[in-house]
Formats: sequence, structure tokens, C-alpha cells
Amino acid sequence: MAQILIVEDEPDIGELIRFHVDREGYEARVIRSGQAAWKEISANPPRLVILDLMLPDLDGFEICRRMRWNEPTRRVPVLIVSARGEEADIVAGLELGADDYLTKPFSPKVLIARLRNLLRRAEGDKSRGAADGRLITVADGSLRIDLNRHTVTVAGQVVDFTRCEFEILRCLVSRPGFVRTRDQIISAVHGENAVLTSRTVDVHITAVRRKLGELGRLIRTVRGVGYRLDETSLETAG
Repeated sequence: MAQILIVEDEPDIGELIRFHVDREGYEARVIRSGQAAWKEISANPPRLVILDLMLPDLDGFEICRRMRWNEPTRRVPVLIVSARGEEADIVAGLELGADDYLTKPFSPKVLIARLRNLLRRAEGDKSRGAADGRLITVADGSLRIDLNRHTVTVAGQVVDFTRCEFEILRCLVSRPGFVRTRDQIISAVHGENAVLTSRTVDVHITAVRRKLGELGRLIRTVRGVGYRLDETSLETAG
């Protein structure tokens, strides 16, 4: 039974989401204020958060930001469901660490499909972390990616990556020098049935490059196709 927290101030929408989530066999709870939601999330981190942006007293952007800066909630998947469908809002939500973004009005089937994908990916992270002890170093050790601990170290400093960003980096370093299309990246990060867009990939790539600093130049854009990681000084330790 997965604990899903629904943060939605409109009662009808909150209950609609809860109905469909419950029908899938998950345990769901609705909270209608931002402050109350953050108090619950920080005290009892759920398996996944379905998050509206326009909330009383504390908006969804701030909740997402706090989750990504708080160790116990850092890796809890976040699915934003909001009427704010402008590109700037979507980009802001993803850059703050949301794992996916769905605009209102939405199809309940799409909502559940995305929820399933996020939960499957979160479980996959755990299983891969237990089984995979590899350490990948790039650019003569300036970039270190620990696939066991899910950490990224840039020039000796640990840099906080969201789950999406880490998986995109993992996808690129798994085949250095090879071009990965946006569809391949989406499949690797979210699963074969992900309902995402190329724009989502581009937003996350921008965030990854920014966090890598000068090493962000190693991620090359192949126009009309996708992205590749330069093979510069790539080493893998078992």
C-alpha cells in the first residue's frame, strides 16, 4: 500500500484525485493548505506527493523547494497538478525539483499513468542503489557519479541533483560519445510509457549543465536529435 499525499485546496478536485488514486489500491490523503501539507510532509514523508501550486498560506513552489532541501524528503517523487500551464510555470516547477508536471483540466487515466511511472522509478532507484556499486569519474576525476549512493561530486563538492537530473546524467554517462535522443532519455528516466515532452528533457538538461558548472560543456547538443556526453577521461570503477 503506497501512501500518496494530495495537496489541493479545491475540495472537488482533491476528492476526484483521491477517488482515482484509492481505486488503484493506493492509500491517499488530501490536505488543503500549504502550511499543513509541509508540516505533514516533513514529519511523515509520504511515498509520493501530488501537489497543486496555488495554495493558501504556502504555495506549491515553496513546498517543492523545501522538499528538495530537506534530507528526509529530498527523494520523495513530486507530481505537480496545476491550472498554471504557462511554460514559465512548468519550467519553474521542474527546476525546483518536481519530477513531473500535469496541467488542469487533466485526464484521470493520464494522472494515474504518471503516478505509476513515478512510483516504479522510485522503486527502481532503490533496487539499483542496492545492487550497483559503480563509481564513474569524468574529466580526470573532476566529476564523480556514485551510482550506489546516488551522489554527484563536482570539483570535490557534492552537488544536489534531483532524481530526474541524476537519471539523465546516468543515461548520458552510460554510453559516452553516443547520441541519446530525447525519447531515449525519457524512456530511461521515466519508463517506456511516460507521457512527457521534449521540452521537459531540455529543461532538465539545462539544470544539469548549470549544476555541473564548467563541466556542463561536456554535454553536447546534437541539433534535431538529442544529447551526448563527450568521452573525455571517462573511467569506471567496479
